[in-house]
Amino acid sequence: MKFSYNQEAVKNLKIENTSILDRLVDYRHARDWRQKKDHSQRDKRMSHREAIAEFVSDGDIWYCGGFGYVRTSIQSDWEVIRQGKKNLQSIGSPNTNQSYGVTFGNMPFTHASYAGAEMRGYDKYFSDNVKKGKVKILSDWSHGLMALGFKAAQLGVPGLYSKSGLGSDLVKYNPYIKVLNNPMVDGNDPCVFVPALFPDVACIHVHAADKFGNARIAGPAVNDIAAAAATRKLIITAEEIVSNTDIRWNNKGVVIPFQNVDAVVELPYGALPGYMPGAYYWARRWWEKCFVMMSEGDAAMESFIKEWILGTKDIYEVVKKLGGVDFMINNKRLAKAAEADNEDDGVNFKYEPWNPNTPPNVFD
Repeated sequence: MKFSYNQEAVKNLKIENTSILDRLVDYRHARDWRQKKDHSQRDKRMSHREAIAEFVSDGDIWYCGGFGYVRTSIQSDWEVIRQGKKNLQSIGSPNTNQSYGVTFGNMPFTHASYAGAEMRGYDKYFSDNVKKGKVKILSDWSHGLMALGFKAAQLGVPGLYSKSGLGSDLVKYNPYIKVLNNPMVDGNDPCVFVPALFPDVACIHVHAADKFGNARIAGPAVNDIAAAAATRKLIITAEEIVSNTDIRWNNKGVVIPFQNVDAVVELPYGALPGYMPGAYYWARRWWEKCFVMMSEGDAAMESFIKEWILGTKDIYEVVKKLGGVDFMINNKRLAKAAEADNEDDGVNFKYEPWNPNTPPNVFD
C-alpha cells in the first residue's frame, strides 16, 4: 500500500525514506491485525517483565499512556530500557518521558508534541539531542491534532477534518497532515485533514483492572481511551487487580474493555516517580534532580539512568530509593490533600527544592 505524504514537511524534516512513516497510518495492516487478534475473555495476567518482553519489539511505535507525569506508564518506559529494546518510535501527547530512552538508543525516533514537565520547563536534553541527531523527529503535533488522529482510529474512519493547525507551522513539519478544502463547501474553506493513527504497542497505567483487562481510570483519561482502541497491542498495568465482580459493580471509570487488551500486569506505584490521581503525589525533588542532570548533558544523564533505571530491577527497588514506606505514606497524604479529598490540616506542601547537597533518598 502506497501513502501520499505532505512533501513540504518531508523536506523540512529531512526524511530520506518515507517508508519509516507508513506503519503509523497503515489502516489496512492495523485492521488485519485486529481481525486476527484473540478478543476472548481470558486470564491475561503476567509479570511486568514478561509483558514487555512479549509485546514490545525493536522498531515498534511505542505509546506511553497518561499525560506528562500524571498517571504515566513511567515504570514501563524504564522496563523497556532495562530490556534493551531498540529503535522505538515514541508517540504521545506529551512525550515527557522519551529522554530516558534517548541516551542509549532505545527511542531514537519521535512523533513529537511537547517534551517537558510543565512547571519544570521544556526538556533541554531532548532538544539538544534533536540538534545532535540522536533523536529524529518524524512528525510534529499539537495535543489536539494528535488526539484527533487517535480518535479517528478509534472510530474506524480514515481521518478527521479540523480547523486546528491552520496558520501554524505544524503543517510544515508534519508529513501526515494536509490542508484540504472542506468537501461540503462550494468555495474556498481550508481544513486540516488528520489521518487515523495506529501505534504498534501501547502501555496504559490504570487504577484497577480485572484479570481479563477491563480497566478503571480515576480522573482524566486524556487520549488513553482512543489509543487503547487504536493500538495493535495493549499492555495494561494496574495499581491493583480486582475481581470482575468489583469491575461490574463499581463501573464508574471503567473505560477500557477487555477485548482490546493483550496483557494485564499488577504494578503498584507504576506511575512513580510521577503522580497517580487519588493514590500518590509526584516526587518533586526527583524531577528537579532529573532536569538538572538533563541540563548537564550526556555524561550526567548516563549516570542518572544507570542509577535509577539500570541500577534497579523493579518498582520495589525504585520505591526504596525514593524513601520507602515513609515516602509513600507522605505522598499519599499529599495526593489526597491536593485533590481536596480530605481536610488534613497537617499536610504541608512546602519543601526545599533539590540541590546537590540534598541528602540521598529525600525526594518528596
